[in-house]
Amino acid sequence: MDNTLFSISHFDAKEGRLVLAADGLDFDNTEIYLDALCQLIGATASDKQTDADLHSWIIEFEGVRFLLKGEHYSASVWLEKLDADGDEELTFLHGWLSKQLS
Repeated sequence: MDNTLFSISHFDAKEGRLVLAADGLDFDNTEIYLDALCQLIGATASDKQTDADLHSWIIEFEGVRFLLKGEHYSASVWLEKLDADGDEELTFLHGWLSKQLS
């Protein structure tokens, strides 16, 4: 999958959320997008759940757990902190992805 399909949509450091727009995302290919993002950032998924309109994965990046979600209605993928940790890692990902996806 071409990394240019993702673009930074919104970063909210206070809420611990990084949102990416994912052109072409639909319900049937959401898992492919989430997997591609995990590969891009070097994260591993430990738990995966699929609901009617939302895919939710627990992933680990640099020893910190995040919730990775994909929603086809908004054509977006986002990372959320699960614990108090992760501020540095999320800020790093925002900066790094901004460069990689531009």
